[in-house]
Amino acid sequence: RYVVLTTKHHEGFTNWGSPVSWNWNSLDTGPHRDLVGELGEALRESNLRYGLYHSLMEWFNPLYLADKQNGFKTQSFVLKKTMPELYDLVLKYKPDLIWSDGDWEAPDSYWNSTSFLAWLYNDSPVKDTVVVNDRWGQGCSCHHGGFYNCADKFRPGTLPEHKWEMCSSLDRLSWGYRSNMSLAEVMDDSSVIEELVQTVSLGGNYLLNVGPTKEGVIVPIFQERLLALGRWLDTNGEAIYESQPWRVQVENTTDTVWYTSKGPVVFAIFLLWPRDGVLRLSSPLPSPGTQVTLLGFGGTLPWQEQPGKGMLISLPSMLPAPVPPRSGWAVKLEGVK
Repeated sequence: RYVVLTTKHHEGFTNWGSPVSWNWNSLDTGPHRDLVGELGEALRESNLRYGLYHSLMEWFNPLYLADKQNGFKTQSFVLKKTMPELYDLVLKYKPDLIWSDGDWEAPDSYWNSTSFLAWLYNDSPVKDTVVVNDRWGQGCSCHHGGFYNCADKFRPGTLPEHKWEMCSSLDRLSWGYRSNMSLAEVMDDSSVIEELVQTVSLGGNYLLNVGPTKEGVIVPIFQERLLALGRWLDTNGEAIYESQPWRVQVENTTDTVWYTSKGPVVFAIFLLWPRDGVLRLSSPLPSPGTQVTLLGFGGTLPWQEQPGKGMLISLPSMLPAPVPPRSGWAVKLEGVK
């Protein structure tokens, strides 16, 4: 469980008192606060891991524009701005994760990525705990990194061999806050739950973005979506947190049943409640001792072997919550193969 804060986006404003961003940082102007440090303290008090997003490039920085004009044969911007800030972030805040971005215009040799990462993993104060993503220069995405993002809102389709993360945004059209955003452009509860379930079933982590206002406020519609996801995880988190992909990720007969596992226990997460109240699973192979429970509902569920293979599970007639979600329930299967 982790939170990633944007310490600096492509416009160059830093949310901490960067010594190489004079007068264009959150200590010198605006809130006059160290936002990176304050959020880090609050997260660690809550036992959450802390990740720092950092853009390597800056759209308007004259040093960067000069290096770009020179075909990235000069490195004034990297030596005077990017690298000093990255080292400062690591030494000052000791992050658990570094989420690099803004790399795509230049090769990793311009950014000095390999020398920074060598220091990070061998000599930095977080060398034994830190993880990084895959955006460290042209051609790095999906090839190099502790975990892969590959692209914004990337969906692999099948189980990847390398650890990966799906980064998505509640606002379907933007990663930042838009005052002209309409309700139809915001992901609904069901869509968020569906993305989460599909991602975790395929071995990924889910990073859900919220764009706060310029005052740092998370607007009510975003709060409502996040709280709804939290309520869903209160009931179904056992099937999500610390889970592993199962031998089958999704039912071949439908794309509405996804699987996760923890050791011998298998979870089948179904996104649509069957109209006849019977959940049909063709992948699990039951045994005489198989037990089935519905997360959030007391007692075991009756089941029978499906002719051919698989299971027919009789779901309760009463949905397992006072105000049922529109999507996503999980059955826990013990004693199946």
